[in-house]
Amino acid sequence: MKGYIEERAQKTAEYIVETKSTVRQAAKQFGVSKSTVHKDITARLRQLNPTLAEEARKVLDVNKQERHIRGGLATREKYMHMHL
Repeated sequence: MKGYIEERAQKTAEYIVETKSTVRQAAKQFGVSKSTVHKDITARLRQLNPTLAEEARKVLDVNKQERHIRGGLATREKYMHMHL
């Protein structure tokens, strides 16, 4: 793997763990796609730093479990603004 990819994977995981961010937020922060963030965390980082990869994976799993709740809240907020 090239050095900048390893560094990006490391920094992305650290960002996710520190801020409890979603894949979308991390992708936007680092200017890459969601697929790249996911690949960095699940595949590349596992080889480089398994401990950090596991921590980041836990955050992403929590976000995945909560996404339907966030979506519902966003929809509710949208319709509340439309009716006001």
